[in-house]
Amino acid sequence: MQEIAPHIYIETGYAGVTLGAINWPHGLILIDAPFRAEDARSWRSTLLNLSGGIDRILINMDSHLDRTLGVRAMECTVVGHENMIRVFRNRPVTFKAQTSDTGADWEQHNGLGSIRWAPPEITFTDQLNVHWDSGSPLYLQNRPGPTGDAIWAVLPEQGIVFIGDCVVAGRPPFLAGADLEEWRKNLAVLASPEYHNYLMISGRSGLVSQNDVHRQAQLLEKIHAQLEELAAAGAAPEETEKLVPALLAGFNP
Repeated sequence: MQEIAPHIYIETGYAGVTLGAINWPHGLILIDAPFRAEDARSWRSTLLNLSGGIDRILINMDSHLDRTLGVRAMECTVVGHENMIRVFRNRPVTFKAQTSDTGADWEQHNGLGSIRWAPPEITFTDQLNVHWDSGSPLYLQNRPGPTGDAIWAVLPEQGIVFIGDCVVAGRPPFLAGADLEEWRKNLAVLASPEYHNYLMISGRSGLVSQNDVHRQAQLLEKIHAQLEELAAAGAAPEETEKLVPALLAGFNP
């Protein structure tokens, strides 16, 4: 666990996503959860060593399986964008591991068993302001792109922003539920002077830089242009598979 600012921590050692913990007097604010049961137990044990308030809430940065499979094991109130409720309604009540090949981290691990989902109990549409520390609000903002329910968690007093999957450095982005136009708009916000002095925490890559933001924007521009060419030619959806080898050539697995 790395302390990136007083009372604000990130953890990149578990499979799945980068975890966050904000240790304020009122209690802990957690960012996402590990998907393996043993990792959830280990993370909870680590958090016990942080002295602070007794209350806890967990914020899901979006509805991706890597960050929602282990939420129930964290045993705390869950916060997320309102569109997450619709996503969970379209899922079976109980998750059962099955063969899949989307590149998600959970697919590389056996023994996950049956897991009951923990949909968010507190939701918001555009922005939710959390006041758990005098003078240091946490702003949760809807920032669609990777998914329609993607959010950022912004700490303006500390100059820190958790950006979920908006930037994934050194790995292919998940595109299945993406809105490329909105994604590119929000990358432009990250690249603006407003965020030049912020610490940016990627949900996949930990701390990322403005160079990573620009590289992500360039990749999405390239993908968007190639999809537009296919659409203009009236190509079938299956034709997108031919784009994949060249797009993956820029990544080292």
